Amino acid sequence: MHYLVLGGSRFVGRHVVEALLARSDQVTVFHRGQTAVPGWATQVERRLGDRRVSLEALATGTWDVVVDTCGYLPSEVRSAAQVLKGRAGQYVFISSVSAYANATRPNDETSALGTLEDESTETVDGRTYGPLKALCEQVLMQEWGAEHCTVIRPGLVVGPHDPTQRFTWWPARVSMAYPGELIPVPGHPDDPVQFIDARDLAAFVLRVAEHGLAGVFNAVTAPGQFTFSGMLQACAQAAGTSPKWLWATAAHLEQAGVSPWVDMPLWVPPVGELAAFMRVSNARAEQAGLRTRPLAHTVADTLAWWQSLPQPQQAFTLAGLRPEREAQLVASLLKPTTAV
Repeated sequence: MHYLVLGGSRFVGRHVVEALLARSDQVTVFHRGQTAVPGWATQVERRLGDRRVSLEALATGTWDVVVDTCGYLPSEVRSAAQVLKGRAGQYVFISSVSAYANATRPNDETSALGTLEDESTETVDGRTYGPLKALCEQVLMQEWGAEHCTVIRPGLVVGPHDPTQRFTWWPARVSMAYPGELIPVPGHPDDPVQFIDARDLAAFVLRVAEHGLAGVFNAVTAPGQFTFSGMLQACAQAAGTSPKWLWATAAHLEQAGVSPWVDMPLWVPPVGELAAFMRVSNARAEQAGLRTRPLAHTVADTLAWWQSLPQPQQAFTLAGLRPEREAQLVASLLKPTTAV
């Protein structure tokens, strides 16, 4: 089969392209050319361009499947859909579970989607990201028809080459622990964690494309499959370290000014408006063939990738606590008189 991958040189796109090449599929990649990928020179056809500026590089050609890994604005998805309409049989769009209207209860593919008062906004931030993805889905369906579209809504995507640092922080931090070191960790040991290894996401993209499966699928690990304490133990096992976990309640973290998701990556309080953010149903995707690898494999491979990076690239600038803030949090948690 011949695939066109929009945005194929970073993270999700990279894993999709590598999975396709491993199967000897024919691959065209449309990207800006800002990220070099070893081994591509003789294996893929490259079309250079910025989709927000011009799609001229896609003016010619036909493909069996389009895989869109980098559509964030309805306008850019509409432009691509219109340019490519009639020149491919299926359009696979990578959306997000953030497209759902709320996370107070577990979402499935029939749950309500988020909306924006100003649908013309082109500002992508924490408030608009999910609703914009929902609008991208709607635009695609309008242009191509539901029977030709596959929408995949992953949760947090993790694994090697992850630029967000949100999952990588934990195996990296645990790998640097000395025996018995107290590491502050959020919430409760049984708090759920849910994500998708980028390689499992790529494999699912190939499966729905190969079988021509249209519709919407949540691509995440099974709800309740993994807990925060289980994730931490996997990190310690992969790193060969033996720290001790110092659990901090959501109230204590808030009092200390430590934010979920950013300062404490991968974790959101399982209460309030995000109570079920980590309990999204993946039943439909599993029925369609989604398979997720053991947590230990994801942790070990992510750690090995991070350790292989040049030292300057190992620094955590987007997620996790800086050493001095972590030390302050540990001190506050050990104070017997601290009220939380």
